Amino acid sequence: MDEEAVELDWTKRVNIIKGVAQALAYLHHDCSPPIIHRDISSNNILLDLDFEPHVSDFSISRFLKLDSSHWTTLAGTYGYFAPELAYTMRVTEKCDAYSFGVLTFEVMMGKHPGELIPTLSSLSFSLPFVEQNILLKDIIDQRISPPINQVAEKLASIMKLASSCLHANPQSRPTMQHVSRAINLQCFPKQLYTLNLEM
Repeated sequence: MDEEAVELDWTKRVNIIKGVAQALAYLHHDCSPPIIHRDISSNNILLDLDFEPHVSDFSISRFLKLDSSHWTTLAGTYGYFAPELAYTMRVTEKCDAYSFGVLTFEVMMGKHPGELIPTLSSLSFSLPFVEQNILLKDIIDQRISPPINQVAEKLASIMKLASSCLHANPQSRPTMQHVSRAINLQCFPKQLYTLNLEM
């Protein structure tokens, strides 16, 4: 298991998340009508021999039609679908954004974030992160050496974006187009070990 973790180094993990973000941005913003995947999870991201990600299993995906209410039944993989689906049953592109946030933490932690999700989705945006007891260096995969230099900065930027995707209020989550563009920018926080996960 540790050998597999080492093979999936930080650069590969960053590229996986970058690829998934681009794919979702394409589905949401470049397709007409937009497509909502509804089941973004680690089971539905396939890696090729070069570790390039490919979004798979569109069996429960939906077209987002402007003249429709988009009511649906609860579907998707438990632990990845947005919490509002349980009480509103209304699907939007922000549901995929939430799943992307969960997936990102899973890839970077080396395991599903589980109990950490409620903490990340209810971060106070006014309290310093030290008071909220969340340090990025403590939650990333400990089976491999910590990231350094530009990879560390890129990882910090991605994790900050991922935490914003887990916001309890769907309207406060970024679009996948915003996430994809931000991941591709070359401006990053200065230090991984003092990163505030708030947005």
